[in-house]
This record gives sequence, C-alpha cells and structure tokens, in this order.
Amino acid sequence: MLPNLTPTLQSAVPMATYWQMRAEPQPADYRPDTKINEIAQFLADPVEAAQFPAHQLRFRNTRWDKAVGLGELSDTEWIAHFGKFESLPDNLPKPLALRYHGHQFRTYNPEIGDGRGFLFAQMRDGAGRLLDCGTKGSGTTPYSRSGDGRLTLKGAVREILATEMLEAQGVYTSKTLSVVETGEELWRNDEPSPTRSAVMVRLSHGHIRIGSFQRLTALEEDAALAQLADYCLAAYPGPPPPEDAPGRDEPAVILLHQVAERLADLAASYMVAGFVHGVLNTDNMNISGESFDYGPWRWLPQWEPQFTAAYFDQTGLYAFGRQPEAIRWNLGQLAIALRPLAESEPLIAALDRFGPLYGQAMMRRFCWRLGVEQCGDEEDAALVGAAELAMRESKTGPDAFFHRHRGGRDAEGPLAQALEGYQSTDSEHPYWSQDLPASMLIDEVETIWDAIAERDDWEPLQARVAAIRDMGDALGDAPEPAGHRG
Repeated sequence: MLPNLTPTLQSAVPMATYWQMRAEPQPADYRPDTKINEIAQFLADPVEAAQFPAHQLRFRNTRWDKAVGLGELSDTEWIAHFGKFESLPDNLPKPLALRYHGHQFRTYNPEIGDGRGFLFAQMRDGAGRLLDCGTKGSGTTPYSRSGDGRLTLKGAVREILATEMLEAQGVYTSKTLSVVETGEELWRNDEPSPTRSAVMVRLSHGHIRIGSFQRLTALEEDAALAQLADYCLAAYPGPPPPEDAPGRDEPAVILLHQVAERLADLAASYMVAGFVHGVLNTDNMNISGESFDYGPWRWLPQWEPQFTAAYFDQTGLYAFGRQPEAIRWNLGQLAIALRPLAESEPLIAALDRFGPLYGQAMMRRFCWRLGVEQCGDEEDAALVGAAELAMRESKTGPDAFFHRHRGGRDAEGPLAQALEGYQSTDSEHPYWSQDLPASMLIDEVETIWDAIAERDDWEPLQARVAAIRDMGDALGDAPEPAGHRG
C-alpha cells in the first residue's frame, strides 16, 4: 500500500450535491467504496489489463485528482495505477468488465458489453458522491468481439476536449481523469494509420446503463433486476416521485421517476450547449443521467436541427434537434425493462413527465447561459423561441450567440422584444469582455491534434483546456431544478 493513500471512513451522500452539475471539486481524502461488489456476480466479469510497451503520462486532471484523494500521487505512482493498473489500496482487486445489452440505432444487440474498458476502482469524492474510475483502451475482454481493445491517442485527446467543454457548459458529464500514451501502433479505418495509442481513465458517477437493465430483463433474471434497481437507488439518491404519482413507493417506479428527471435535464443541457453526442444508444445512457463515451461528437457551427455528428448516422436519427426524442425513446426502453418489477400505469406516468421536465430544464438552462433571471414559463418560452430564430437567421452557433448577448446586451428585433423585463445576472468576470468565446468546432479540434501528431506539441491542447476552464469559471454552477434547491 502506498503511504500517501491511507483510506478513510466513508461519508454519507448529501442529496443536494447530485444536481450541482459543475460545482468546483473540493479536495478530499482517499475513500474507497467498492459498492459494485454487491451486484458484481451478475453484472461483471473479472479481467486483466493489457500490458503496454510504454507509459508516457499525457494528461492528468489536476482539478479532479484531488477530489478523490489522489492528488498527492507522484507521476510514477499515477502511471502505476492508471497506465499499468496496479490496484488502488483497499479497492477492487481485479478490474471488472461490465455486461449489458442495448439498442444500437434502434436495433437490439445482445452481443455487447465492455469491449475495451473496465471498472478499475470506486471511491467517494469531496461531496460524498460515489464515483467510478472506468477505462477506455485497456485491452480485450470477453466482450471485445473482433476489436483489439485499444484506444487511439487522437480518440483520447478528443475525449479530453469534449469532457472539459461540457463540464464548463454545465452538462453533467464524465471527467477525463488520465491519459497515458502506450507506445503501440494502431490501424483504424476512420483516421490515418498507423496511429498512436493511449489508455484513458474517466471519472464518472457510475457505469450502470439502461442496457444493464435490458440485459437482465432479456435473460429473465428478475431477482437480479430488482437488486440492480435497489443498488441504483442507494448509489445515486434522488427525490421521491410527486405526491400524486401512482405506485410512488415501488422501487422500480421511484427509479424511473428519478431517471426521467435526470435525462430530461441532460437532453436540455445538450441543446443549450449546442452539442451533438452522435451515438445515443441505450448502452450509452447512464442511469445517473451523466453523459459519457464520446466518439463522433460535434458542437454546432450554426443553429441547425438537422446537423449530425456521425458519418454513419445516414438517417439523422441522432441529429442535434432529435436528441431529446432519442433520449426519451431510451427512457421508454428502461420502462419496458422495469416492467417485470412494476405495473404499466405507474411506469407510464413516470415517462409522461419527461416532456414537461425537459421544457422546464430548457428554459432554466437557457436563461442561465444567457445571463438573465427567469421571468415565468410563458416569457421564458418566448425568449427561447426568439433566440432560436435569431441564431437561424444570423447563421450563428450557440457559443457565439450566448457570448455576444450575455446579460441581454446587443439584442435587436424580436430578441430585444423578448428580453424586455429580464434582469441581467452577468458578472464582472473578464471572460465576458473577450471578443470571442471559447469554442470547440471540428476544425479547431483538428488543429489541436495536428500539433500533437506532427510536432508532439501539447501546448495548444493545454491552452484550450485553460480557456475552457476560464469560461466555466465565468458561467459558474448550472442551475438546479426548483425542487432540488437547498
């Protein structure tokens, strides 16, 4: 055991922290808590990490390593745990590859699971939340099929940029904790090959997916299904259903209500960020409501509902403007998976809340990012509509729009009329006086990668991460739903 990682007692999870989407992480002691062992017998398989020919630390999240008690690790110790995957003290003795099914572009696939990643450790953060360390590119598992279990360095860099940008914009997202370059040559069809390899560790609020429930239902493992629902209620606590909700005391019904709230907020956060995930399959949707697994993502160059991120999404199923419907469809698949545990009526009642919750989240998050106080549902809805019209007519993306009109400034025409009566919440942060906002368009991503690929120059990446974090500081914490504010 390393002397500077002495585990401390666990703490309870404060309810309000769940909705503090972008709260500054607080330093904490190392507190391992392997709750996954309660359900590992039907949820996961022990696996071995790949052995890599080289280990060069390329990224270490110095905001979040301290939040889980790992800030004092030397780089050598860091690589030992997050490049060679030596177990953390009193944590999981072996990594666990999770089992799940899923709808992939609306086609059910029972032949999936963690194919190039695993759960490496669990611990509590400074707010008391249970967090997972999960990997990407850590080698083959029983679910790799024909894959090599590896991750390209470019893929890891893209995930750093996606998670940093989303976190700054108030989206509840996994955090890229570590990237270690591993010295292998990889061949891929979608980027010039051979290309460099890496192993990444993400920090996230759980890895239980809608597909985790779908698998147990498909296999008719009802006892395990009930146990998984109980695990999620304990690991990711949330509020009870509304007083008039049918079946409000049943665990499966409670869970679906909580997931409906989280996914409605997630859908709204994508839209207000102008973000396109690209692959919103049920195996990519976490019960915690946390966004993760960034492949063919994009930010909008201009407000265009038909914009798609994945070249293989030829029907536009996961286009920007269809994301709320896609997430609602996935929630419906969770309701179907929970049917062995509850009657249809209370599950449908929980599903029916998604639309109104999404509308409320859109108005709440839109006003927050624009830097104005909410006025009321009718006024806020009109403001969102006027802003969308302004973006379409000016061919402007959300980043430029929100920066230009922060606090209601420089508005004209219908937008100016819609903003009448709104009070600014703008701060004196110097970020708002910059000419241009921090952004993450695809040509900017490629420029950052070219510096690494051609000159091994990591300064543009570091500079962009710093600029993004500055934007996050200027925006502050994303707003919580009214019923969750302490």
